[in-house]
Amino acid sequence: MALKKINTVLTAAFILFILWFGAEFILSPQTTAPDFGLPSRPSGDGGGFLIVKGIRDVVLALVLGILLVTGHRRALGWVLLVEALAAYGDMTTVLAHHGSVATAFGVHGLTATLMVANGLLMMRETREVTFAPATPASQPV
Repeated sequence: MALKKINTVLTAAFILFILWFGAEFILSPQTTAPDFGLPSRPSGDGGGFLIVKGIRDVVLALVLGILLVTGHRRALGWVLLVEALAAYGDMTTVLAHHGSVATAFGVHGLTATLMVANGLLMMRETREVTFAPATPASQPV
């Protein structure tokens, strides 16, 4: 399978995964919060932060989707690399708040690392190739 197809499939999978997870946090924050990996969900008005997290995820997915659909593949590679920082940040947050180590590394860390790999593959796909000059070099007389 060509690198472009692999990158497209991986990116589409990330978009769908991030959209799904973000929508879950918006529509059902109480039931989705334990899946994030923190030991307890916010109490009182703190639940609004879960919706903010969901909105963040949906926006991150939409940015990837727009770049994929419009064919801006090099920019897509860069954005995948940058957006991986959000998943690494989620991993760090879970670990810093004594949450599930398995979820921190197995969900957030793995997602971030796969996003970095996808971003690097996208950058490789779109790198500029320099060719040798078309005219032969002049020979000394």
